[in-house]
Amino acid sequence: QVQLVESGGDLVQPGGSLRLCCAASLSVFAIYVMSWYRQAPGSQRELVASISGGGRTNYGDSVKDRFTISRDNAKKMVYLQMNSLQPEDTAVYYCRADRTAMSLWGQGTQVTVSS
Repeated sequence: QVQLVESGGDLVQPGGSLRLCCAASLSVFAIYVMSWYRQAPGSQRELVASISGGGRTNYGDSVKDRFTISRDNAKKMVYLQMNSLQPEDTAVYYCRADRTAMSLWGQGTQVTVSS
């Protein structure tokens, strides 16, 4: 079954860190552009970061210099290292896989930043 499974979401205090993981059951994983999106209550889903099969990265303006996306093609995993978390980072974080004519979403993992 083709799927993406996120993990690592948690409650964390402002200034803290979390690492999100996305496990992909995809054949030829390396051809997919992998991304993290997030959606806060009452807001549209927004791009957090993306990474190509070759490791080229792109970040949303609000997370540059705080978040780092990476991937392990051999393990079919994508990671999002989140540092200096702030309350406005609170959202459900989704993993997404893209290739020509196909997109796949995970079920999401909740990140809550609060004291």
